[in-house]
Amino acid sequence: MNKWINIAILMCLAGCAVTPEKLPEAENELEQQEHLNVGVSRNASIDEEVLYLLMTAELAGQRNEYYLAMDAYLQAAKLVDDPRIAERAVKIGLFLKDEKRTREALAVWLKKDTNNLGARKFAVLLAVKNSDHAATLESLDVMLSHDPAGFESSLLEMLKLFEKEGRIQFTYNVLEDLNKMHPQQAELLFVQAVYASVIPNNVLAQDKISQVLQMQPDWTRAIIFQAQLSGRAGDMVKARSYLEKAVKQSPDDVQLRKLLIEVLMNAGAFDDAIRVCQKVLDEKPDDAESLFSMAMIYMQRNQYEKSEYYLEKLVNKPDWEDQASFYLGKVELERHHPDRALGWFDKVGQGNFSFDADLAAVSLLLNQKRLDEVEQRVRHMESKYPEQKLRILMIKAELYNQQGKYQQAFDELTLALKDVPDNRDVLYARALVAERINKLDVLEADLHQILLKNPDDVGALNAMGYTLTDKTTRYDEAEKYLDHALKLQPDEAVIVDSYGWLQFKRGRLELALEYLKKAYAKDPENEIAAHVAEVLWVMGSTREAKDIFENAYKKSPEDEYLQQFKQRFLSDEQK
Repeated sequence: MNKWINIAILMCLAGCAVTPEKLPEAENELEQQEHLNVGVSRNASIDEEVLYLLMTAELAGQRNEYYLAMDAYLQAAKLVDDPRIAERAVKIGLFLKDEKRTREALAVWLKKDTNNLGARKFAVLLAVKNSDHAATLESLDVMLSHDPAGFESSLLEMLKLFEKEGRIQFTYNVLEDLNKMHPQQAELLFVQAVYASVIPNNVLAQDKISQVLQMQPDWTRAIIFQAQLSGRAGDMVKARSYLEKAVKQSPDDVQLRKLLIEVLMNAGAFDDAIRVCQKVLDEKPDDAESLFSMAMIYMQRNQYEKSEYYLEKLVNKPDWEDQASFYLGKVELERHHPDRALGWFDKVGQGNFSFDADLAAVSLLLNQKRLDEVEQRVRHMESKYPEQKLRILMIKAELYNQQGKYQQAFDELTLALKDVPDNRDVLYARALVAERINKLDVLEADLHQILLKNPDDVGALNAMGYTLTDKTTRYDEAEKYLDHALKLQPDEAVIVDSYGWLQFKRGRLELALEYLKKAYAKDPENEIAAHVAEVLWVMGSTREAKDIFENAYKKSPEDEYLQQFKQRFLSDEQK
């Protein structure tokens, strides 16, 4: 549910403008003249000195001689009452990252305008950077006392910077002391709630936002944030309740209703989501976000024609064309129309969905065993997406695996592990390939490395248990791994199959058949079919074994497990 906190921050922040990305441009001629006239002493010699300093500063700035410009502004600031000159010196100091001079200029600015919100914001930045609790508290106190609304927006502006620099917890601690000084300030509590959510401490954030709403029960933005925190915690019932309250208070707020739609979708309340979404579309028939939400709702309900209807409305919208094409491809996949799906995936352009579409196309072709096409596409993806090197390497390994080039797959995965030695997916993939080339020592080492980090990794437990069952006689060890896996996922077909195969290897035929038939009923996968057929054959039920084999073989005559069964048990009959 991390998207919830992202939504919250995006809704709250006006943009982080507290650190200049570039040097502020020079004021125009009129503003320069105001600088010269405001607060200048009537003493002509001082007027001339200030004029000289300001002109020097402006010329230096135009020539990119920023240190000279700052010195001139700083000297001028000390001679006149106009705080704007000191402000300019502060901004240049921050741009230059010259903390000493920035502090000097800031001191002049605060002396001339102690309650200035902008000056206090810069003072907070410097104090937080240096972990100066007292100085941070002093400036925050001034900001809150003189401008509560400005305090809230300023602290939310600075949040991104503090998060980037790892200063959220420090700032929150100062805010907590400020709260003791101003216990009834809803704006302060709201800011604390947001900062607590970023730490992240969802419980603390919920406590703070609850206090806000006790003071201001109709504050819509606080209600929204309360809903978002509940959504982040996975409590969709509360999230829905809070957002419905906010919608009642602001019935014309379309964004609120869109948030409610998202909550309803996550809660599985699709009928209610459709109802709210349709109201938005009644008012704004071309609203792209709502059209897409409708498409996703119907897709989750497996109503693919309706999903297609809404997605096709988006195909001709430039900002939505790629996204709509990608999901139309997924709709066609669900309908078992692979060629149509491939056509949609190939229509996706160079935007955010480009890699996902190419990946989906390759996966589709792999499933269809169109390996030459996969190889061609993978080469293209390597040059197109250099930043996706690891994921593409995994695709190459799977391609080699399906081509029977197990050593090449192993070598590719081994190469990847030099860059990401602890990557679970790469370790798991190499372990499975290692089994193919009888490197059981590598398989065990890789799976042990996974289980060392996560003892409850079901995939690794099952792979270890099945391999020890199928390739060795270490059945007691195998049973420990498979028992653990079954406790975690007792209804997973591949685990039930592994456990049944272990019982077969131990000669417990009736128990083996019970587990294997249970697995086959859940997932009539070819390897499971071959296992059931073999146990039945050994038990003397050859007719039933043949029926299961032939049913699977008609669908997948090239499957290696079925081929092995055919060769071992049926080859004599065909002679």
